Amino acid sequence: MSEYGLLQDTEDLAQHYEAVNADRQFRAGLSLIDDYLKIREGEDVLDVGTGTGQLAEYVASRVGPKGRVFGIDPLPLRIEFAAKKARPNLHFAVGDAYDLGLFADATFDVVYLNAVLHWLNEKRQPLREFARVLKPGGRIGIMAGAKGQGGELGEIRKRVLSREPFNGYPETTGQPHPVTADELTDLLRETGFVVDTIDVLPNQQMFATPQALIDYIEASSFGNFLGHLPFDLKERASREISIELARLATSEGVAQGGARLFACATRC
Repeated sequence: MSEYGLLQDTEDLAQHYEAVNADRQFRAGLSLIDDYLKIREGEDVLDVGTGTGQLAEYVASRVGPKGRVFGIDPLPLRIEFAAKKARPNLHFAVGDAYDLGLFADATFDVVYLNAVLHWLNEKRQPLREFARVLKPGGRIGIMAGAKGQGGELGEIRKRVLSREPFNGYPETTGQPHPVTADELTDLLRETGFVVDTIDVLPNQQMFATPQALIDYIEASSFGNFLGHLPFDLKERASREISIELARLATSEGVAQGGARLFACATRC
């Protein structure tokens, strides 16, 4: 993750993410844990990009007292929320996917990333680190946004930001870097894994209002959705995006489409 991207987070964004995530990324994470990784009692697990620790807390209940779960995240404000969930078999720390020096080789049975991989610009180094800290035969699970499947919001954002005066402020590296299923397959094979499963599944979520969708994206992107703009222009761009989203609203609300990658692989 870029330093710029990390600096956009605020306590309000972290709190909003904690409040609304249960029906969003957390639910997808449950599928990753239960359907793909099938995490078992007694396993040692690393949650990379744990956020506020909701999924790690669930995994700790799965592994039980004989297992351990460590959650790391580069965002200190999110770790402050996560630390409140700590227990004897659940630990949290500020940590970086690019340097897992906190952990010895062959420490974990499972490493997983829930809605995290697309935030990593260069992916090979982190994947090699994940392979290093996994035991032989250990498993990695990934849920991430699929490249080319960003949905209507991404197109609207791109269109609004192409206008003056927003186009005078270039994008930063604090934006998602998704991959396709084929690209992820190649990355895993290059970094020491045997690919077991990669699925691309549709992902449509409903939001009550355009602003509710924008607020969620701001929180889940830790402020990077429009973070490259000065405050006044950020507010203006948000309003213009909201107006265009409103044209797509139905009686059920505003839909955000797209697709997710679910992958499971085994360390060689």
